[in-house]
Amino acid sequence: MGKWADLSARGDRTRRGWLRGAPPPWWVKALPVVLIAGVCTAALISPNPLDIGFLLGAIPPLAVLSYGPWSTALLGAAVVAVLNVPAFQLNDPGNTDLLTIVFVAVLSVFVSYVRSHRDAQLDLERTVAEAAQRAVVPPLPERVGAVRCAGLYRAAQRGTLVGGDFFDVREGPYGVRAVLGDVQGHGLSAISTVASLLGAFREAVLDQPDLESVAARLDRRLVTDSASARYAELFATAVLLEFSRDAREVRLVSCGHPAPLLLRGREATEVELTAWTPLGLGLSDGGSPTGLTLRLEPGHSLFLASDGVSEARDEAGTFYPLPARLADLADTDPAVLAERVWTDLVAYCPAVVDDVTMLVLTPGSRDGRRRPSV
Repeated sequence: MGKWADLSARGDRTRRGWLRGAPPPWWVKALPVVLIAGVCTAALISPNPLDIGFLLGAIPPLAVLSYGPWSTALLGAAVVAVLNVPAFQLNDPGNTDLLTIVFVAVLSVFVSYVRSHRDAQLDLERTVAEAAQRAVVPPLPERVGAVRCAGLYRAAQRGTLVGGDFFDVREGPYGVRAVLGDVQGHGLSAISTVASLLGAFREAVLDQPDLESVAARLDRRLVTDSASARYAELFATAVLLEFSRDAREVRLVSCGHPAPLLLRGREATEVELTAWTPLGLGLSDGGSPTGLTLRLEPGHSLFLASDGVSEARDEAGTFYPLPARLADLADTDPAVLAERVWTDLVAYCPAVVDDVTMLVLTPGSRDGRRRPSV
């Protein structure tokens, strides 16, 4: 569970950058001090007085970027003190120059005070938002029943942890069931639909006897939500899985979503699964979807991905060749596969504009060990 959360948090901080709310880098914090030291050193080693005292006026505004009001006031006082040290001879500032720098320093302290309080409020709001989003799509456990799990989620909208994709793996009275899907739209506008579908899935895992009934429950949820004018014409694609108790068999149902890829060592092949209509278009009124039962051998894994992976394109407009790349990136430890594919995807298509979700499911034992290959 911790691994998934750490990867998601690290990716979010990297994408935010220090100009988008992340802490400033070390060189920004060091810049005011380095500037004071540089000006003083240059003034001391120069045989003639230097007209560089004006550079010190930039130090209080620079301090606002990284420091609180007290540290900003201290740096401002240091600037005034340096300007009045006879040994430096920094253009011997007159009263007008000195008063201007004092005014800038005082104003910088005020701005730093406002910024510090605003940052504290934004940090609190970001913490609440992340907690709410993780409640919708909580970190994926490393194992559910006899199935090992590894997932990766990258939302397209900056600063968010949840978008229009969703996945979950749950154990119930009928075995381990999993879902991965993509709702209409992405970003914050799709979160309510994701929350609705995941809630319906978690309930259906407990009381629906077969996977087709689970799909029908999700479809009914979207049809009901679409009855409101606010949520008109909602739909979502999804693929659902149900593992047997020993995880030697898996049943799959696709509702308009690409079929999973079956990994056999370094061989990746798409499961021949007939796709039914997407969720939200009246699945329960048009009959039951056609499912497929697949036998899993030791060493097999199932790789599921959203269309943010398969529809990513390079600069020439060529789609990302997922099966071929997956075979090259396969590893003996499936837990690292999703992160490898993400790294390769970003290198192939730097401007990823859609939500990206991946899920790797591997049969194991109930004590968490992978079934050995024969």
